Amino acid sequence: MKFEGTKDYVATDDLKVAVNAAVTLERPLLVKGEPGTGKTVLAEEVAKALGMPLITWHVKSTTKAAQGLYEYDAVARLRDSQLGEERATDVSNYIKQGKLWEAFTSEERPVLLIDEIDKADIEFPNDLLQELDRMEFFVYETGETVRARQRPVIVITSNNEKELPDAFLRRCFFHYIQFPGEETMKDIVDVHFPSIKQDLVRDALTRFYALRETPGLKKKPSTSELLDWLKLLMVEDVDLATLREQDPRKAIPPLHGALLKNEQDVHLFERLAFLARRQG
Repeated sequence: MKFEGTKDYVATDDLKVAVNAAVTLERPLLVKGEPGTGKTVLAEEVAKALGMPLITWHVKSTTKAAQGLYEYDAVARLRDSQLGEERATDVSNYIKQGKLWEAFTSEERPVLLIDEIDKADIEFPNDLLQELDRMEFFVYETGETVRARQRPVIVITSNNEKELPDAFLRRCFFHYIQFPGEETMKDIVDVHFPSIKQDLVRDALTRFYALRETPGLKKKPSTSELLDWLKLLMVEDVDLATLREQDPRKAIPPLHGALLKNEQDVHLFERLAFLARRQG
């Protein structure tokens, strides 16, 4: 099985190599990159391309590694036993299977996405080392060992909010998704808007990349924000002359709310326009 991208996802050659190398080595693929570069969507498209089911584990700041294995509801069992419920005699009734358990026991080989692993506590990755290495874990309440029927394809994403432990990194195949250049971005736009006017794409990309390079910008707009902006430009039928505007006194782009996501960046462009007017 080889990942070659899909009709809905433009994968660069180095990304294809990374995915196929991780599958061959049977190691987790750790994907980093700035938000909006398609890290989460990658797992969905790998599953689609390889014909595998997708199991997604979205990690939050409160997520514990043990939740990926299973959770035991001792309180519910105690309550039921006090009420004389017959189900309280079977501890397995109070065990909720986690995403790793689901992936290990899947009848088909799945793709397991562990999304935004860096959101959790720093010990979270280390707590998963043994399970990801051995592909098994022990359930203390029932005395059973859950073993993987087949090793899942594991995709782990990170936004680099925290440094990941070296022991964890050694067990992964790493790939950093670079922000797409203009040619790759044109291909991405064509996938989402096949009938878009190429003049609009060219002028919008010129304005978009110039905006990303503005010194002092707190949050650079991502691919998903560019796509939103292009959709609005088409719906509102924005004049190309407006996009080609080079007057620094009009620094802020039209429909900028799709691109600029905080007030600091909006104020930055307003100040630039104000300074340009004063100097003019």
